[in-house]
This record gives sequence, C-alpha cells and structure tokens, in this order.
Amino acid sequence: MTSELQIALAKIELLVQQSGPVTERLHAVCRVLQALPDYTGVYLYALEGDTLVLKAFHGRVTEHTRIPSGQGICGASVQTRAPVIVEDVAGDPRYLACNLETRSEIVFPIIRGDAYLAQIDVDSDARAAFGAEDEAFLRQVAKLLEPLF
Repeated sequence: MTSELQIALAKIELLVQQSGPVTERLHAVCRVLQALPDYTGVYLYALEGDTLVLKAFHGRVTEHTRIPSGQGICGASVQTRAPVIVEDVAGDPRYLACNLETRSEIVFPIIRGDAYLAQIDVDSDARAAFGAEDEAFLRQVAKLLEPLF
C-alpha cells in the first residue's frame, strides 16, 4: 500500500475514534478519501430496509440520495454482498448516471457478521481508476467504519 493510502488510513482511524456526532465524522472521512488521486466523489450509503440512503459525501453532489437495493452499481453490491469495480461506467448498463464526467466507480460494502450495513461508493473521472490496491485499502476503511453503522 502506498504511503499516501497509509496516511489516509491513519487519519480515518483517528476520525472514527473521536467523539462527536457520527454524521460529522462520516463527512470528515469522505473528505479524507476524496483528497486521494482519482477519488473524484466519495459517498457513504447506509442500508435502511431495502434502500441505500446517503449519509455523507464529499465531491460532486448526487441526486441519488436513495437507491433501491438491486438498482445501479451500488444496489448490485447489496445484492452480491461484494465489492463492485467498474472500469468504464459508460459500458455498464447498471450505472445510474449522476454526471457526465464520471468514468469509473468502486463500491465496497461495510458488513457486520451477516448484515450488510452500508457501503463506500467512489467515483472517478479517470477510466479504470480502481484496482486491487484500492479494493484492499477500502476493505480496511470499511473495517474502521463498521462501528459507526
């Protein structure tokens, strides 16, 4: 893992351990993640019933504040209970377009036991921006965030 990702992970760990409103800490985590190269927009959704509900974000505003399970790339992660990486959103019929600049996306679930709690959704303006290193990094971020959901 690059030193930049290690530094971001350390910052997120500190934010999670702080006291204060959970929403403020989640927004701060989004700011840390969005500062990483190619992380254009970062969105944290919680699963409420069978709907993903936007809890925090940093980057571009999205109209997708509520996403039914099974819709879009975010909903696909709920259905499969697994990370989803899309190298080119223009070629993926599941993609729910928010803006024309987004080229790739990664969604990483936050799971406790058998319960799918939430997800980290990252958009990038770069095609094929996300790979194994991002997936490994977001796995660690998800573990840190799990107690907040």
